[in-house]
Amino acid sequence: MTNVLLIIQLLVAVALVAVILMQQSEGGALGVGGGGGMMSGRGAANVLTRTTMILGALFIGNSILLAIVIGVNAEGRSVFERSSSEALPVIPADEIPADGVPTDG
Repeated sequence: MTNVLLIIQLLVAVALVAVILMQQSEGGALGVGGGGGMMSGRGAANVLTRTTMILGALFIGNSILLAIVIGVNAEGRSVFERSSSEALPVIPADEIPADGVPTDG
């Protein structure tokens, strides 16, 4: 479930960046933007604005959903607690043989 949400998040983020870059500049940005681009007119601006708002809402909603799903999977433990409990056991220095390979037993 988390992997699916992460893939959706990535796709929404890429689409959001693309839609934002397609919008016409309001001017004053070092002379870039403006001009006759791929889309022009008021209708295209309304579609791009609406698409940006929808993608932004999807991005925020998916972020919240990801936080909830990952929080539920954490079982009430923090990242530090999970990493310390899953860590390899530490072998005391006096129990390590001279060749560096511990034996079973």
